[in-house]
Amino acid sequence: MASNKSPNNGLGSIKRALIDKSNTRMVIIISAAVFAIIFSLVAAKTLWGQAVYQGKVIKAKTNASNQLQADIKVANTLHASYSAFVGTATNIIGGTSGGTGEKDGDNAKIILDALPTKYDFPALTTNLEALVQDQQVELTSISGVDDEIAQSTNISSSDPQSVEIPFSLTVSSDYDKTQALLGALEHSIRPIVIRTLDISGGKDKITTNITAVTYYQPAKSLNTRTQVVK
Repeated sequence: MASNKSPNNGLGSIKRALIDKSNTRMVIIISAAVFAIIFSLVAAKTLWGQAVYQGKVIKAKTNASNQLQADIKVANTLHASYSAFVGTATNIIGGTSGGTGEKDGDNAKIILDALPTKYDFPALTTNLEALVQDQQVELTSISGVDDEIAQSTNISSSDPQSVEIPFSLTVSSDYDKTQALLGALEHSIRPIVIRTLDISGGKDKITTNITAVTYYQPAKSLNTRTQVVK
């Protein structure tokens, strides 16, 4: 019996198989190429983002380094100025820098005595007593409000402001010594502002009631901060 299959049918099957194989290979190649392109784009975007971020980090570090170098120069200048300020033999009020008398002490101590960094009413009364005694005036009373507890939280600030310490002072003496005392208060190393002045009595002995304020200023704090680079 003769076969019904034609030789062309076998050849067509081979051609279709080859075409299918070629198409499959093409799909694989195209898929691989698309994957490679997408991967390259994602990788390139990631690398670009990292490059931009690193650029920002480098810029921030450079700015910080430049600022640090400038601060070091300023600190060196400040240190030299401070050393010259406290190294004088005679202080700014005419005393000896290395002495222990009332007007003695280096300039830094004088400045701290003039404007303390904390509220200290007992120290103020001690200073006032010494000032009155130097003028040979009879001290009757020193009064005020010891507000140390309320002021204890006001110890430092990035922008410190002076704070008033009110007090009252009553003395008795003759006219000349009372006048000398008022001059001593005016020229005191501590800033003193007289608010009211009440004088009574005769020429030989008068009583003077003074209400006034002095000041203290909290220490300046140096605030450091960190910066997050985004």
